[in-house]
Amino acid sequence: MSRPSFPGALNGDDPDLTERQRQVFVAVVHTYGLTARPVGSEALAREHPIRLSAASIRAVLGELESMGLLERSHASAGRVPSPSGYRTFVRSELTPAPLPPELVREVEERLRRSTEDVEHLLAEASRVLSSLTEQLGLALTSTLDRESLAELELARLDDQRALLVLGVGGAAVRTLVLELDSPMDSAALDAVSAVLRERLLGCTLAVVRDRLAFDPVLVRDSAVRLVARAAAASWGVPGRMLQSSGADRMAAQPEFARGASLAPVLRMVESGPPLDRLLLDGVEGQSGVRVGLDEDRALVGLSLVSYPLPGTVRGGVGVLGPVRMDYARAFAAVDLVGTRVAELLGLGRPRVY
Repeated sequence: MSRPSFPGALNGDDPDLTERQRQVFVAVVHTYGLTARPVGSEALAREHPIRLSAASIRAVLGELESMGLLERSHASAGRVPSPSGYRTFVRSELTPAPLPPELVREVEERLRRSTEDVEHLLAEASRVLSSLTEQLGLALTSTLDRESLAELELARLDDQRALLVLGVGGAAVRTLVLELDSPMDSAALDAVSAVLRERLLGCTLAVVRDRLAFDPVLVRDSAVRLVARAAAASWGVPGRMLQSSGADRMAAQPEFARGASLAPVLRMVESGPPLDRLLLDGVEGQSGVRVGLDEDRALVGLSLVSYPLPGTVRGGVGVLGPVRMDYARAFAAVDLVGTRVAELLGLGRPRVY
């Protein structure tokens, strides 16, 4: 497991808390994370092993508020951690929560079973992250149009179906199930495969897509034309692939009890920026925590734990949720899923026939 990475982690302005300030501060963060309600001194004295009276706890809460670590909506309300407080908490107190070995094995198996291509793998990664954290799971690859085609395999599935595997740098980034208009045997598909390799290997995926649809060389032979047209029809819409999962889990969070508060977040996920950039920011192959996003109004009050993927396939995985999310759990989950996805891509998988 990697160490957490934070934008501006080396912050000399972080307050130097006394032990009792630290105890009260951590207790407020944990309590608010569980209840999503302002925290008062009586609740802390009753529910946490803090050897202070309620009056002494109130005094410490005031000190923490003056430091900017806590805030409250009005004078009589309890306190909640501020975004600055959460950033301090994550930098100074975060210890990733180890996931049970049986859960780790289950995650690894789920990802291994989803290695048809990058798109399938990332879709499963987003589902796994959401189920592990109860937040919105995200997985992204930026467009692969500029990558050069390194491998091409064509295999028969049945009389009128074939599997076309397109590889970039050892990883099968697209697998297309081709619905053929006429039956083709394995010998015919082998001949077509040789023509496609000659015409397409070394081209960028953008050129490959265009040639499958329009290249006159590929329509001279009827068998090649049949496969090329089926491949063009199966390709789908080019561009980025941002997979998200867990909108229902986000909706269950108190912050999004009203549907109107969740809709802008989901629109932001659908449109991309700035989430695309945020998922790809940071050190490749290292989990990072970004607390209290402010890049767009829709993201205010949210945090992102992400893992930029290393290697040829540029992308990232992460979870998006309220600022009060369980960072220890989220970090452990993102680190595990990101590491395993990177391994599957780097090993020349995903690839299945």
